[in-house]
Amino acid sequence: MLRVWTHADHPFPLPERHRYPLAKYALLRDAVLAHGLATRADTPAEISWEALLRVHDRAFLERMRTGALDRRESRVLGLPWSPELVERARRGTRGTLRAARDALDGQTIGVMLGGGTHHAGRASARGYCLFNDLAVTTTELRREGRLRRVLVVDCDVHQGDGTAELLTPDPEAYTLSLQCERNYPFTRIPSDLDVELPTGTGDDLYLSSLERALAIAVRESRPEIVLYLAGADPWEGDGLGRLSLTKAGLLARDELVLDAALAAGVPVVVTLAGGYPPDVHDGVEINLATVRAAAARARPLPSP
Repeated sequence: MLRVWTHADHPFPLPERHRYPLAKYALLRDAVLAHGLATRADTPAEISWEALLRVHDRAFLERMRTGALDRRESRVLGLPWSPELVERARRGTRGTLRAARDALDGQTIGVMLGGGTHHAGRASARGYCLFNDLAVTTTELRREGRLRRVLVVDCDVHQGDGTAELLTPDPEAYTLSLQCERNYPFTRIPSDLDVELPTGTGDDLYLSSLERALAIAVRESRPEIVLYLAGADPWEGDGLGRLSLTKAGLLARDELVLDAALAAGVPVVVTLAGGYPPDVHDGVEINLATVRAAAARARPLPSP
């Protein structure tokens, strides 16, 4: 069983009928524990502003800290600013880092029940993403001397433009992103390897494309850790997806990524990224299947 990380106890104000699936996170945490997939679901402390500053622009962070976003910044973020929102985002960012430490410390697979904030760039918060947990985790693990080479495998339906901005120029980071070709963000920032899939792509084409891309990415990156974004939004019923994967196909995707990393002897961090089904329980079911696949492959953490 796993230790998992969650920010479910730290909600933030949202307008009624907003697309962001805030209710999902507490439901998912409870389901993970009820199904015996985790021994613990821990709430991380907030990541420090100093750690964020090692990745993000100082003036941007000050605007985010104080709520001084201009109208355009608020619009592209897509969430109303509040101190609670910023606190939750800082906790989520640290949760991904803590999950990475779990993976490196012997659990083999670390899990953050959230995270995957791949639209956040150096000086911009976009698409519900305030801070880029993938880039922050990479930077902090390197500062700790834990590793150098990182592979990001982004299977959210939307391209990881912020991650591409922050990590693609890094010679020891490799960014792989599979996405719907006619979907947000409509201006791409190139990843090391982008796989553009046509609207309506189903299980077979998706999985064969992913298998080929993983083989290239693992060979070229020689990673010491894989940061995996297990987006639920390629699902055929998603409100923002435009791909047509079944729930069984999404599970096969998760198993393919996890098994490819473990076969290469590389620990994995699972983050959940996006997912916007009309019924939040579909999102819980998809994410729960991802955690179950991770739990089946993880090792218990050593006793403290």
